[in-house]
Amino acid sequence: MNAPPKIGPASAHSDSDEVVRWLTNDTRDERFLDNIFAELCVRIQQANIPVKRATLHIMIHHPQWLGARFVWADGMHEAEIARLDYDVRERSEYIGSPANEIHDGATEVRENLERDRSLGRKHAVFDEMRDKGLTDYVAWPFYHTLGKRHFVTFATDRPGGFEDAHVAALQKLLPVLRTLLETYVGSHASELILAGATRRGTGTTVRAAILICDLRDFTRISDNWPRDDVIDLLNGYFDAMSEPIERHGGEILKFIGDGLLAIFPLSEPQACANLLRAVSEARQAMVALNQKNGEESSRAPLNYGIGVHVGDVMYGNIGSRTRLDFTVIGPAVNMASRLETLTKQLGKPVLLSRAFADFVKGEFDLERVGEYPVRGFNDPIELFAYHG
Repeated sequence: MNAPPKIGPASAHSDSDEVVRWLTNDTRDERFLDNIFAELCVRIQQANIPVKRATLHIMIHHPQWLGARFVWADGMHEAEIARLDYDVRERSEYIGSPANEIHDGATEVRENLERDRSLGRKHAVFDEMRDKGLTDYVAWPFYHTLGKRHFVTFATDRPGGFEDAHVAALQKLLPVLRTLLETYVGSHASELILAGATRRGTGTTVRAAILICDLRDFTRISDNWPRDDVIDLLNGYFDAMSEPIERHGGEILKFIGDGLLAIFPLSEPQACANLLRAVSEARQAMVALNQKNGEESSRAPLNYGIGVHVGDVMYGNIGSRTRLDFTVIGPAVNMASRLETLTKQLGKPVLLSRAFADFVKGEFDLERVGEYPVRGFNDPIELFAYHG
């Protein structure tokens, strides 16, 4: 094969910066990680980094599968996905492999595939790569705060292997690859998923402020409006609500039709105050959205309700044997949901429980609404309205 053109360090770093920009900013609408990985590899090649083969190894702890391996090779438009069962670590394909080294603590696995086989690492994966004409191989782990090691590998057929500039450019991608998981499920959730809390019925207890928001009259809107208008409306509404939540450290765990569920873990001392700051900004964004909709299409203003509570919730996986949903459950979530329902009855768009209000008293102006029975709970709940 003809060797790719030789490039200097400045060129390698400059071209890889564009790949980092794409990975950071232009992948948010892609639902599937394997598609992102395949396009990433093509873009790496276009950046003059001579990658011929790449793999991404993720420990997902599916109820049946320990992890998944994404494999891409030159000329492939899609990455191949292989599932790994829980017994893989007992088999020869794993023992002595790069994966074995990474999971045992290696911070890098680098193998010169051009040298004599007798001098190199002894594993079938390296023999296979040599047989395919590959000349150099490198693997790096991703670091996660809860200690799990997922990793990515790159190989080239360039005579002499990767240059230092190529290696440095590839290393710049590592922090961004982890961010992809945070983009899909939130930083705390991704760490728990990656730490193994993803088998059905497993999880942990998290003390958090819970926010549940719901759009008013959505059934009427969806029944009477054109489909594209409904989707446009929902996108605008979710943007107005979700961006302030994420900006202030909240994690949106799910969108449910016209509603959303978010938490602010109390591991952050200002979590409750940050939640109310997010609510204030979201309400301002909704005012601007309603004004825009009224001017452009004479749409009636969108109304919503927000219920807020604080308490211990189970943070983990619920579902069937083949489909899991990473979420929070527990009485505290039920309370937030009931308060959201009461916002319409009481005519208060934002209702807070006394338990939550105690965390922010003195910092925010709250209106005491009174004590009200809440379905599913024995005692009346003292409620506060927030108008910020």
